[in-house]
Amino acid sequence: MQSVHKQLPRWLVALPMALLLHSGLHAETVARYGISMADIPLTTGQPDRGAGAYQFTGHTLYDPLVAWEANIGTRPGKLVPGLASAWKVDAKDNKKWLFTLRKGVKFHDGSELKADAVVWNLDKVLADKSPQFDAKQSAQVRPRIPSIASYRVVDEYTVEITTKDVDALFPYQLPWFLISSPAQWEKLGRDWSKLATQPSGTGPFKLDKLVPRERAELVKNAAYWDKTRMAKTDRIILMPIPDAMTRANALLNGQVDIIETPPPDVLPQLKSSGFKLVQNVTPHVWPYHFSTLPGSPWTDIRVRKAANLAIDREAIVKLLNGLATPAKGQLDSTSPWFGKPSFKIGYDVKTAKALMAQAGYSPAKPLKAKVIIAQGGTGQMLSLPMNEFIQQSLAEVGIQLEFEVVELENLYLHWRNGAKAEMNAGKGISAINLGYVTADPFYAITRFVDSRYIAPNGVNWGGYNNPKVDGAIDTIRKNFDTKIQDKLLAEIHETMVDESLMLWVVHDVNPHAMSPKVQEFVQAQHWFQDLTTIRMK
Repeated sequence: MQSVHKQLPRWLVALPMALLLHSGLHAETVARYGISMADIPLTTGQPDRGAGAYQFTGHTLYDPLVAWEANIGTRPGKLVPGLASAWKVDAKDNKKWLFTLRKGVKFHDGSELKADAVVWNLDKVLADKSPQFDAKQSAQVRPRIPSIASYRVVDEYTVEITTKDVDALFPYQLPWFLISSPAQWEKLGRDWSKLATQPSGTGPFKLDKLVPRERAELVKNAAYWDKTRMAKTDRIILMPIPDAMTRANALLNGQVDIIETPPPDVLPQLKSSGFKLVQNVTPHVWPYHFSTLPGSPWTDIRVRKAANLAIDREAIVKLLNGLATPAKGQLDSTSPWFGKPSFKIGYDVKTAKALMAQAGYSPAKPLKAKVIIAQGGTGQMLSLPMNEFIQQSLAEVGIQLEFEVVELENLYLHWRNGAKAEMNAGKGISAINLGYVTADPFYAITRFVDSRYIAPNGVNWGGYNNPKVDGAIDTIRKNFDTKIQDKLLAEIHETMVDESLMLWVVHDVNPHAMSPKVQEFVQAQHWFQDLTTIRMK
């Protein structure tokens, strides 16, 4: 077992005494959370640093129109009303959706949520000529809501959103679109940088203090509109600690109370010291997403299949001390959308070598490919050790990988721009390693295979274009019968696996380690987690 040895930053060592003094004065309950990111995600409304950031500065400070149920751990969550108490598609025009807003909801600054605030926020990320347009926030959410064509105020508490095409899956895009206060932006001189330290949403927490790359302090919003989701802890302090060993050290030494993604080799030490490990079924996959554009080394299906057969996934699960499950596709095989692929993903080096030989390659004459990966971060699991394992495994069958290692937000920039972009194709990058949320049909499947979403129009990163798949997606969008949707989604997933569109490695279980001081934390079966469920002793 590797010993915990990383030195803690001075500010982290000094923090407990400061908190002790603070909590003594105010009798607060405080949870200190060591997160795996290098910095606090954007606080202005749309978090950066990927899907994992939504649990930290997204759904804590803000709310979406349509929310995802993330405070239940015993079953998969579902779409639930958020700031919109109801929504429906127009019976006469299925491109139009009507959202009825809750009355009496207040932003943290005291202003009321009304329809004009929702439209203002849509302009903030979609209308680049609007005064409030923010390129930083737009870059984060625009690819996540690609169906939106237009929108308007119907009345004080009703908003109409029109989609580009009929899209029955559209509501699944909306948990990613968060609503911030227009009044606060005006009050702060229309300055997004000022709003970053004084944000105003409608969420269950308010931001009390922000020190970039050091901490963000969130305090309970006692006036939160949803009384069933009131924060159980008065103050949550988010501390960026990107190195897994340093996070574990901080937990063992009492500097933090909860950490995400503990290093697997420290789990025995944590357990023997009385710390709790929590994990759950998590719709999240860790893949390599291949470019299928002309000139990519992955255009040959034999190479893509060989890559999928060259990986001993059980060995990777062992490397992670059991904190993962082997992937057989984009989805877990229990999913209603898994289908019955004819290509069976597993560990078969002999067949992988034979496929590579047919393609004209061998360990002595390898195919060369460059993959962009992250140093670490929420959703990337143990990025560097896992990628080194993949590199060694593929070399055995005749695929020689070179890595471009970047910080997580830089990785997302490369992802949003797509394989064809100069920053990727121009540098010879032909695959990207990025964890993907797979909780719903849009996020699991259609956004990756729809030719209309080829980046930068969406996140079809590799430029996949299959008219048959596009036709199936059209049928899904136009059909509001979930049984028909499920059948077609399963067929699309079968195609993805049979064509080895990605190299699927493992599904995450999103592990967290906690001090005995943490009395309660409900871990949802989702990448979204609800920090209101944290309760301290």
